[in-house]
Order: sequence, then structure tokens, then C-alpha cells
Amino acid sequence: MLREFRGSEEPLDLEKNMSTPADLLGGILKDLRLTEGVEESRLREAWSEVAGEFVGRQTEPVSLRQGVLTLRVIQPSMRFHLEQIRNELLHRLKQKLGAQTVRDVRLILG
Repeated sequence: MLREFRGSEEPLDLEKNMSTPADLLGGILKDLRLTEGVEESRLREAWSEVAGEFVGRQTEPVSLRQGVLTLRVIQPSMRFHLEQIRNELLHRLKQKLGAQTVRDVRLILG
């Protein structure tokens, strides 16, 4: 309960009852799931360029976790089309964002 109230672990120096911002930042970023290093606007911009205008209007990047980009697709026919060109899209995303950033693409209907 105290951890949630403070937003961090116990202070590293218990005698001073203090921690530096650097001591706490890693845990906070991990809790917020911001440790993967790609900001949302950069991801959306890269997807728009890779997908093109038509596909971009019918899809939306939902998340990027552990190298897996999840895309929401509004139509089953568009999902089928994207499954067919998945390797090409993945290759272009890797070029745009880095090979270690995006390792796979997952498509969901929504």
C-alpha cells in the first residue's frame, strides 16, 4: 500500500529517508509501460507512412510491447489483406523504427 502511495519502492538510503529521481525513474517508467523507448506519436507517424493513406484510415496501432506491434483493423477483408503483406509491412516498420523495436505484427479486429 505504501509503494502505491509513494509511486515507488522504499528509499535507498533509509537513514536520510530519501531517494534521488534517478533511483525512482526506472520503476515509474516500467509501471507506466514506457520502457520500450518508442513514443506513441512516433509509432503512429511511422505506421501512417508504412501503411499508406487508405490502409492507415482503416487501422490503428494499439500497443507496442516486447517488440510486438498490435494493430486494430476495422474490417475482416482488410485484416486478410494485411495478413498477406505482413512480411513486407514488418520489413518496412523495422527500417523505420529499428529492427529491435518491432519484431512482429499482430492484427486484431475491432
